[in-house]
Order: sequence, then C-alpha cells, then structure tokens
Amino acid sequence: MITYQVITADVVSKLNEIDRSEFIDVLYHLDEDKLNEAPAHYEYAGWTTEELKEIQQQYILELTSGGMAVGAFENDLLVGFGVLGHRFMGENFDQLPVDLMYVSRNFRRQGIGSEILKMLSAEAKNRGAGYLYVSSTETKSAVSFYSKNGSAVTRVVDEILFNKEPRDIHMVIKLDLN
Repeated sequence: MITYQVITADVVSKLNEIDRSEFIDVLYHLDEDKLNEAPAHYEYAGWTTEELKEIQQQYILELTSGGMAVGAFENDLLVGFGVLGHRFMGENFDQLPVDLMYVSRNFRRQGIGSEILKMLSAEAKNRGAGYLYVSSTETKSAVSFYSKNGSAVTRVVDEILFNKEPRDIHMVIKLDLN
C-alpha cells in the first residue's frame, strides 16, 4: 500500500532510494512550438553520485526557501517524490514550478506520480498560483506523463530554467481554481 505525506528537508538522505533508471525509446524536441519525436534506444542507469548530490542540494534549497514536497512511501521506502518550487514565475507571476518529480522504476504507471502532482497542485492553488510550470526531461515517459495530467507546451519559457536545461520540454498545467 502506498501512502503519501508532506516531507521535509530532513528526508534528503532517502532520495537515494529512488530508482531513476529507465529504458528510453523516444526523445522529444521542440521545433517552432511543435513536439517532434526522435527515436532513441538506450538504458539510463539512474543518477550518478554527482547527479544525486545535485538533486539533494536542489531539494534542500527549495524546501529551505519556502517550497514544499510530497513523498510516496511503500512502508518506509521512498518510492516517489515531487517538489513544488517557491518562486512565482510567468508573465503574470501566477505560476509555481514543479521543481523535482520522480517515481521509482518499479512503481511507475500506478498513479503515484499523478497523486503527487495532485497534491502539489492543491498546494499551488492554496498559495495563489493559477498554473504549475513544468520543465520536463525530453523523454517520452516524462512528457507523456505530464500531457496525461493536463500540461500543454508553453510559448513563454522561464529563462532561468531554460538556461539550466535547454533540451527540456517546458509546459504549464492550468489549475482548476474552483
């Protein structure tokens, strides 16, 4: 049984429990606001030690700056997490970013990511946001996940996130404010 809870910066050591590996068969790229597929065929082994360290630093930075995180657990094992960033962005400063979002390989396609995203959306609405901003890896699995959860490619990218990850697919999810 999967349980969900708001998690804090002291959970940072558990982030290494996430199995980030996946087989990548398609990569997307944007060409004049249109998503185009490019075939790929490789196994991504997961985070390197350096990548995990960067994820952990970003996690702590967001939470100590006012962001919030949701974790999904099977018993005591962290199997997924998402972080709502603290910085309002967008032309109208009405967007909050999904800063980090990962679900372990053996737990994907079970609704865990969608539940985490739902909880992040509720918090974003409580904070006054009208949209979630997503800078997604260009893999088919990630882009498809966000698309199935209501995202659309945005024409107005956040320069900070774009400069950090220029190959990412930048999207927004309109929040139901009712």
